[in-house]
Amino acid sequence: MTSDRDPPPDKIPDWADLAEQRLLGAAVPLAAKHGWTRRLVNAAARAADLSLADAELLVPEGPRDLAALFGRRHDERALAALATIDPTSLKVRERIRMGVLARCQAAMEDGEATRRWCGYLTLPFNAPLGLRLAWGSADSIWRWAGDTATDENHYSKRALLAEILISTLAVRLAMGANAAAAHLDGRIEGVMAFEKWKAGMKPAEFADRATRTLGRLRYGNGAHSTSQPLLAAGEEGEEAMSETTRVTT
Repeated sequence: MTSDRDPPPDKIPDWADLAEQRLLGAAVPLAAKHGWTRRLVNAAARAADLSLADAELLVPEGPRDLAALFGRRHDERALAALATIDPTSLKVRERIRMGVLARCQAAMEDGEATRRWCGYLTLPFNAPLGLRLAWGSADSIWRWAGDTATDENHYSKRALLAEILISTLAVRLAMGANAAAAHLDGRIEGVMAFEKWKAGMKPAEFADRATRTLGRLRYGNGAHSTSQPLLAAGEEGEEAMSETTRVTT
């Protein structure tokens, strides 16, 4: 028998949901030391009082699954910050601006873990995951903003916003909040003629531009780059390459 205060059965978190969040919560403060690697997964499991077998069950793809959980946590955090705002009281461009800034702020609350996470996603074999996560973030912002498109606009809007999210977070990491806001304003201003952009943008071009942005996020860009990458991904790259080699040989 349940009381009127009990949540419906489909709203009760199951063991896996709770354990995933425990594992992720333990991983975040350790990410600066271990990077997004199998070592991070194992260290987080120990810190969360989970067995390595439990961790394998929860994140069978190891750091890739953990990275996906991390990105989705930031999406949820951004939506929670936006929950007090009525999007219908704002122009569409203002909704998108607030959504992007909230998403970047959510990511920056985890500081170095986010920097290492971005570096991990810039690795060539993780780029598809990074693009999927950016697409998911863009989708959550558009849904909050009230978008109900079901035709090709549904996809083109999210493709555009995903690239803006990636580049704005890159600027936030490299140059700070003010520079990121200025960059975002410039990008929004540059795409207000949405139909013109949509007619000229091809899916392959989006993938190319987003991947180049991810590359700049890792290595820096032109005169602003230094001998050190903006995002350290060495350990993640070495481990992931090792795992890839084992699979392919």
